[in-house]
Amino acid sequence: FLCLGDCQLHTSCGIQKCTTDFVSFTSHLNAALEDFDLEFCKALRAYSVCTYRNSKVCRGNLVYHSAVLGIGDLMAQRNCTKDGPTSSTNPEMTHDPCNYSGHTEAREHQGGEKTPAPTYLFCGLFGDPHLRTFKDHFQTCKVEGAWPLIDNNYLSVQVTNVPVVPGSSATATNKITIIFKSYEDCTEQKVYQAVTDDLPAAFVDGTTSGGDGNTRSLHIVEKVSGKYIEMHARHIGTTVYVRQLGHYLTLAIQMPRELVMAYEESQDLQLCVNGCPSSERIDDSGHLPLPVMSKLLPQGSASHPRSVYTLETATTKCHEKMLVKDIYFYSCVFDLLTTGDANFTAAAHSALQDVEALHPRKEHWHIFPRSRGGAVSRDSKFFALLGLMCLTLVVFL
Repeated sequence: FLCLGDCQLHTSCGIQKCTTDFVSFTSHLNAALEDFDLEFCKALRAYSVCTYRNSKVCRGNLVYHSAVLGIGDLMAQRNCTKDGPTSSTNPEMTHDPCNYSGHTEAREHQGGEKTPAPTYLFCGLFGDPHLRTFKDHFQTCKVEGAWPLIDNNYLSVQVTNVPVVPGSSATATNKITIIFKSYEDCTEQKVYQAVTDDLPAAFVDGTTSGGDGNTRSLHIVEKVSGKYIEMHARHIGTTVYVRQLGHYLTLAIQMPRELVMAYEESQDLQLCVNGCPSSERIDDSGHLPLPVMSKLLPQGSASHPRSVYTLETATTKCHEKMLVKDIYFYSCVFDLLTTGDANFTAAAHSALQDVEALHPRKEHWHIFPRSRGGAVSRDSKFFALLGLMCLTLVVFL
């Protein structure tokens, strides 16, 4: 019953968990003892029940079908009856309290009613900064200084934003603080902090995981040294990506809806939940105004030279990384015209990659600007607006 790579294509299929449980039920059994067949049959029946529960989601998984056939063969060899006790007569015994994906299954067993699969939400922050909320609203904000992205009973995330260029209200993130709050016996409180040019692969206390050595319900994985880390919190079903691109940081997070909404009234200022306050918005309902560089970048400024990008060259540069002209593409154009920093192209591109990795609904990956009348406009209306403002820019220059 080996997983030969096909499991990677069926992340919703729970056959791996069924197989792991079966191995754990039988690994301690001794074939020389007289109760071996009795206990082995209990484990096989439990395995069979588990595969049956996953029959719909695993329908196209070859590993699943191999396991079902294998179970039948083993039951015949051991003369096991289909009906009888299983190794997990008490669901509490096999439920892992530090694995969020198993919580709903445990509730289903206890209540006798089928519990809907948990709904996962996505939030991301990148660039000048551009915010995608848990409600899939896209905003561009000032939010200079420290602001809470998330603040619920399980997790707190705070970002600090600083001005990018003089004369502009655009900011970017140079500090991220993440607090995983203590949870039962799964993990003690863990604090992670990243600042520009210091993206550690460990928590503030020097550890790389939470919980005991066996559980590791919370752990950090370094993907690119000093540039990209992932945090996986099994106990709350949450994944966090933090990157440094150029001089600034980006963040992406996936979290179960029921935990996202677990907060008090005093915690209502959460950018990922409610978006930016209207007074902090730079965009107009998703439309990004073309920055006038003559006002943003003083002539002859050595530390902040005039942007070398025009609307045409910025569009070409962003199109090299992003073929779909969605809001991430337009954000890239906006950032290049605002800052002249090509690293913002990589930030927009990686932000879209993070969406594709963490957002559970593929049909919502791409967000397109809307016209004033509410109809989706893939590029024409947006660039008509940019083109008009570009003519104004030429006049000013």
